[in-house]
Amino acid sequence: MNPRQAFLRELSERAGQTKRLGDSRSLLELGDGQAIVYVRYSRVHPNGATFYGLREEDLRALDGRTAFIALLWDGQVEPLLLPLAHFRELFGEAGPAADGQIKAQVYIHDGQPTEFYIARAGRHNVEAHFGWDALLGALADARDDSPDLDHSQVQTLLGAIGAARGLDVWVPPNDRQKMDWSLAPQFPFRTAMPSALDPLLREIDVVWMARGASTPVSLYEVEHSTPIYSGLLRMNDVHLSLPEPPRCTIVADETRRSVFARHLRRPTFQTSGLDKLCGFMTNAEVFRWHQRTPA
Repeated sequence: MNPRQAFLRELSERAGQTKRLGDSRSLLELGDGQAIVYVRYSRVHPNGATFYGLREEDLRALDGRTAFIALLWDGQVEPLLLPLAHFRELFGEAGPAADGQIKAQVYIHDGQPTEFYIARAGRHNVEAHFGWDALLGALADARDDSPDLDHSQVQTLLGAIGAARGLDVWVPPNDRQKMDWSLAPQFPFRTAMPSALDPLLREIDVVWMARGASTPVSLYEVEHSTPIYSGLLRMNDVHLSLPEPPRCTIVADETRRSVFARHLRRPTFQTSGLDKLCGFMTNAEVFRWHQRTPA
């Protein structure tokens, strides 16, 4: 059974009867119209990337509806179900290619968060969108129960995820007393930053590093109230200074996703290549990612 057939079978088992929306084979209406699922499949290429074309006419058919984009590939354990509402504005800003499709990719790398890339709109962390919970919750008209997290709480959860993955975790020394250990088991902090990296990484909000080594794996800047642009400039300094720069992510409220995408299209970040390396993640997605991370 191919991934599409397997997904459709499980979708029917979990959500009940489905029917096509119009003449499309990719748009499925669930229940009495409570939600729409847009199903796309790609094989996995040798570099760990999948490639999708999202037809502009299909996306227009979803306007005003509760909708999810199901991105499928071979060997997938759980489906990736992206809420359209999170990305609709970015699709509009990116615009379609000459064939009427918005070009998108998913990057799948062992040890790194899964990211959704939209041409001209940057990378977006989607670890929190694996599985069926959000779709089934939409069918039940459930509300998002993720808490309203402050800056230090997001740092706590990101650090806990890194520690659970077997990585060393660096948090700026001045921030360590503010961690909220009611949200996650207490983890040890990396006590020192390698001298060559200290000027660049010391004030990054959360740094994951290879255990016992001097190799940064992932960087996270939590922009709770500070400008997105300042976080991107800090990440750009790292990107331009290291021969093999690590993955980096800006974490902010969902309302600032489009601001991130607009800044990332600035010539300075496209010339440096940061637009292909830096991703975006919301506070709520960090919370759900932590919930899905084995202790």
